[in-house]
Amino acid sequence: MVEIFLRTLPFFAVIGLGYLAGRTRFFTAEATAYLTKFVFFFALSAMLFRFAANLSLDEVFDAPLVLGYLCGTSAVYVIATAVALLRRLNVATAAVEAQCAVISNSGFLGLPMFLILFGEAALGPVMLTLAVDLIVFSSLIVILITGSRDGRMSWGIFRTIGAGLIRNPMIMSISAGFAWSALDLPIPEPVNEFLLILGGAATPGALFAIGASLVGRGGERLEIAGWLSFCKLVLHPAAVAVGVLILFPIDPLSAAVVVATAALPVAGNVYMLAQHYGVAPQRVSTAILMSTVASIVTLPLVISWVSPL
Repeated sequence: MVEIFLRTLPFFAVIGLGYLAGRTRFFTAEATAYLTKFVFFFALSAMLFRFAANLSLDEVFDAPLVLGYLCGTSAVYVIATAVALLRRLNVATAAVEAQCAVISNSGFLGLPMFLILFGEAALGPVMLTLAVDLIVFSSLIVILITGSRDGRMSWGIFRTIGAGLIRNPMIMSISAGFAWSALDLPIPEPVNEFLLILGGAATPGALFAIGASLVGRGGERLEIAGWLSFCKLVLHPAAVAVGVLILFPIDPLSAAVVVATAALPVAGNVYMLAQHYGVAPQRVSTAILMSTVASIVTLPLVISWVSPL
């Protein structure tokens, strides 16, 4: 446990440095927004494309992994939704709370951290969980919020979902990388070096941006944020562990990566969705802050529990 904690501590130290820079206004909110855009649209995309282009979809796709992760995540999603509805929240707010309970910060925190902790073998499992989150659950929240407001389903909802997926640079860079791999095309050395240099900025940039973006979060409905953080950091990895270790067993390294991914704090894109639809954004913001701080302790615990390292 101590060894895992010490190995994860530098990642959280960079997050802390970003928070300090934002807190002291050395890094303004505008600067944080532009750094986040750089990481999201350029650095992470370069990293994902380069890795995917050097793999084949057959090497990465693992049906038991997808099913195990989907079952575990769905179970926690249902629990969080049921608790929200029992508190007499509307469907839209319940959907946002359920999203907080299951959507991990795998793009900005998981990918950089697990590539260093577990090696490149972690890439495939993380990409599969990321695809499930974006395609299944990010689509589901749009359907639930829009459907509850309109009182009916329409084809326009699916156009919105499709457009959102197409505009997501992580989905597009992974897809483009696998397409490049399927064509069996080599990456020219200058292009590979370009992607290596640009992708190398993803880890420090993403972690620093997480920290800077935490400034100003928190303060509303702490008890609800605590419940959602418990769902995300404890229930989610526990349920996913049942999915990938018992219901649909997979190899130990992949299982460790998937469970560790489920143990990550709430993703920032949940806040963007909540803000876009005007549904409890401050509550989401508090849950992101609380889960990120708590994960300094809980994430190493989960990794040490499941890790074959």
